[in-house]
Amino acid sequence: CFKAVTLYLAPLLSLTAVLLSLFAFLAPVLILQDKVSLLTVSPSTGITDPGASGSVDGPTVRIGVLGSCSRTLNDDPLNCTAATLSPTYDLSVLPSNVPNLLTAPATATPAFIAVSLGFSCLFVLVFTLISFRSKMGAKLGAALEKPFINRAVAWFGLVAFMIGLTSFLVIRMWFGKAIDDFNQGLAQLGKQGPSLIASTGNGFTMVWISYAFLAVPLVCALAKLHVTAGK
Repeated sequence: CFKAVTLYLAPLLSLTAVLLSLFAFLAPVLILQDKVSLLTVSPSTGITDPGASGSVDGPTVRIGVLGSCSRTLNDDPLNCTAATLSPTYDLSVLPSNVPNLLTAPATATPAFIAVSLGFSCLFVLVFTLISFRSKMGAKLGAALEKPFINRAVAWFGLVAFMIGLTSFLVIRMWFGKAIDDFNQGLAQLGKQGPSLIASTGNGFTMVWISYAFLAVPLVCALAKLHVTAGK
């Protein structure tokens, strides 16, 4: 059973984990503009008039690690900022009386996520090669059996996991505080305030699933390293 997990399931999970993290990192500026974001400001009467019913038309801002996308009305196309590790969000579509509290985290945080994705790609590549070494010929298979390679892949995975997860947790706490302050500011305006609400996006769900998936091949790599070290 462990062999089947290591050989087939773990490489598949590691590849899925990298793709999910990459999508969450690049969205919404470069891909999935209307699908994935980490923070969303959308039209809603949930704060200014909770008892109201029906749909609301108004501005939308979708924020990610590398920038933001915005539109004035629901049917308008999204306009996105340039992708950068030190983004400035375009909040010009929001009314002038909304709280100006949606700022980007420190530049180092997106940079650390980019570094983590680089290590994750190396981990997936080398881990997959090791998993299928028996099908790659005697010479390459013997090279992939070397203890140095197994140590390297375990460290690649561990560094990617720790840096990436920590960076996304920092962003989640930063945006969580911004969302709370933004919504409280809107609530203080009462019914005279704009019909908007800030909320966390589905990008964070993708991130948590990604690192749950990445934990499986990482545990396999660390377990093999432990067994090899004991010999």
